[in-house]
Amino acid sequence: MAMTIPVADRGSPLPLFVWLSPGFPVGAFAYSHGLEWAIEAGDVVDAPSLEGWLVDLIEFGTPRSDALLFSAAFRCATAADWPALTEANALAVALAASAERRLETTAQGAAFIAAARAAWDCEPLRRLDQTADRRVAYPIAVGAAASGHKLPLDVSLEAFALSQAANLVSAALRLGPIGQSDGQKILAALLPRIRGLAHASRDASLADLGGAAFRSDIAAMRHETQYSRLFRS
Repeated sequence: MAMTIPVADRGSPLPLFVWLSPGFPVGAFAYSHGLEWAIEAGDVVDAPSLEGWLVDLIEFGTPRSDALLFSAAFRCATAADWPALTEANALAVALAASAERRLETTAQGAAFIAAARAAWDCEPLRRLDQTADRRVAYPIAVGAAASGHKLPLDVSLEAFALSQAANLVSAALRLGPIGQSDGQKILAALLPRIRGLAHASRDASLADLGGAAFRSDIAAMRHETQYSRLFRS
């Protein structure tokens, strides 16, 4: 029988610490978002180049789009507008710029729904679990769950965007161009941009979606045929 959060705990951000931690079983450690190829190609070679790569992603890449999609899913779930939630998810899946990007978001989305429904079930997750082809984008799944448990949108957006940046820093650590201290310095430097992204995404609509991180998209495509690799994307 599925467990649910006690009513008195609803609204506390504590579930975010669980859902977005490395221990939550979504397999985030297996994806580098094309960063593995960027390192292979020499685009990212040290801490400054990695920080620049991540800044561009936050400003113009998938993390920005994911934050807007997260916000849209949150609002749809709050309004119990299930057709709109389904449409937002279909758009999120369609926006994946490559096969590996699609795998990255849908595999994590499916894993998140399975794990969250086992212990943190809510109506938005049940609705997403009924998606016809069972492909649910990761930001849609987490945004819907945050709404279903009445978590604050601002904090949820910040935590989600930070977890994406932290996962890429972790990937870079395993790939070798930076050390632990550099990783923490990069994350500290990114916090103002992450807060800005969360603030801008809170009231944005799907019409505001767009990106220009072409080198990152190319990295994801090239990674699909990279000979030696550790990551699935």
